[in-house]
Parts: sequence; structure tokens; C-alpha cells
Amino acid sequence: MKIPRFSAKRFLILTAAGFINAFGVTCFLAPLALYDSGISGTSMLLDVLTPEKFSLSFFLLVLNIPLFLFGYKKQGLEFTVYSVYAVIIYSLGAWLINDVLPISVSESSPFAGSDLLLCAIFGGLISGIGSGLVIRYGGAIDGMEVMSVIFARRLGLTVGTFMMIYNVLLYLAAGVLKQTWTLPLYSIIAYAAALKTVDFIVEGLDKGKSTMIVTTRPVEVCQALSEEFGSGITMIPAKGYYSDSSKTLLYFVINRFQIGKVCRVVNENDPDSFITISEVSDTLGTGQRKQK
Repeated sequence: MKIPRFSAKRFLILTAAGFINAFGVTCFLAPLALYDSGISGTSMLLDVLTPEKFSLSFFLLVLNIPLFLFGYKKQGLEFTVYSVYAVIIYSLGAWLINDVLPISVSESSPFAGSDLLLCAIFGGLISGIGSGLVIRYGGAIDGMEVMSVIFARRLGLTVGTFMMIYNVLLYLAAGVLKQTWTLPLYSIIAYAAALKTVDFIVEGLDKGKSTMIVTTRPVEVCQALSEEFGSGITMIPAKGYYSDSSKTLLYFVINRFQIGKVCRVVNENDPDSFITISEVSDTLGTGQRKQK
């Protein structure tokens, strides 16, 4: 088995991400008994229901690490090491804020007081930043995400559906055990804020757009696009079904601010062209840039 080369830069970013996640959870969500998602939310619920000696930090380690180790064969050594490290930092951060630093988080948020909406929104945003950074740099901060990857397909579910079902059951359990539905409902707001923030961190503000152009004048269109954007273009031979004529399919990656310009350039060089534009979550490699 090839041993991966671990990056000091990634460990540094994961350290910051773990502390950011701990800050969002312990300073905004936990003081008002709002719940995070996945194992983090489960740990918060158990922290409230069990004796004081069993802390949030304890449950984060006890519940998360075995799940990451269980998923080792599926996810690989590099992912497992980065994930376990992030969880340890998250747990350490939660312990420092709760038990060491001179910050009172036992009854209300030190920043938003007892405002449930503010705590749900900012707790979700901040913890989402931490979780997103961990995912972007090669790990995960919640073991339930690993379980969803392993078991979702076996159950005929998508990963997102698996996580949603788990979190719905978690919030239902919280409502029944705490005999209030107000906090679980606000927790859903926190969960939604965290999800959108994770998407923003992992995929960026400006997702790439894949452009597919069907044209009978590929040379002119490619030359114009290449001169305008300085990017590479993939040409794929194609054939029209109804016309039975030869065409060329051009594949081109742009950002959303370039959509109008692409349409203009293509139409100027081939008014009969057909253009489709789709969203892509990420682009890797150097093939899109024209070598100069």
C-alpha cells in the first residue's frame, strides 16, 4: 500500500477549521440547546442528557473516531488521518471553550444572548465554515458522513437522503426527549445555514459552467472563443439525427460572468449554432488553459 504524503499546510488549515467549528457550536448552538447535524448533533444531545462528567468533547471523540476507522478501507488512509485529526481539534476546541477559557456559555451565547434565531443562523454559518474547510482539504468532521457514503447505496438511498433521514430522526428524538419542538425547529434552521455555507466553502462563490456548442463552423467558433477567453476547447465530432449532416460538438468551461459573452461570440460566428450551459461543481487539471 502506498503511503500518502501528508501536507503540513492541510494540517494547519484543518487545525483552524476544527477550532472554527468548535466556536460555532459551543458559542452559539450549545448554550441554547440547539443541535448541530450528524454525530456532532448527537453528541450535543447526549451531553445534555448524561451526567456532567460526560462532556461534548468526550462524545465527539467516542462516537466519531470509531466511525472514521470503520470507514478506513472505503475512504483510505489520507482521508481517515485528516478526518480524525480534525475531530480531535474540534473536541479540543470545545473543551477549551467550555472548561478553560473565561467565557460563559452555560446559559446563553456570549455573542447573541438568548436570541434563538441569531444563534441558529450564526451557529450554522460558523460551524459550516469549519466543516466546509475540512471537506475542501481532504477530510470530514462528522463520522456520519462516512457512514452515509458506505451504507446509502446499499439501502437504495443517495448520500444526501441518508444524512437527511438521520438528522430528521435526531431532531425528532431531541423534541421527544426534551419535550419541546421549538429547539429542534430552530436546529433545522441552523442545519440549513450550515449546508449552504459548506456548499459555498467547498464549491466556491462562482461555480464553473460547462458550455456545449453544436456548430457547423467549428474552426471559426473555436478561434473566436480562444482569442476572447484564452482557454482550451474540446472538439467532438457529431452528427445531426434529423438533418443527417456532420456537426461538431464543442466543450468549453467558463464562469457565470462569461455566459453572455460566450453566446455573443458564438452567434457572431455561427448564427445557426445550438448552445447549452450547465453547472459544474468543480474543475481539476490544467487542460482548460491554452498553453502560450
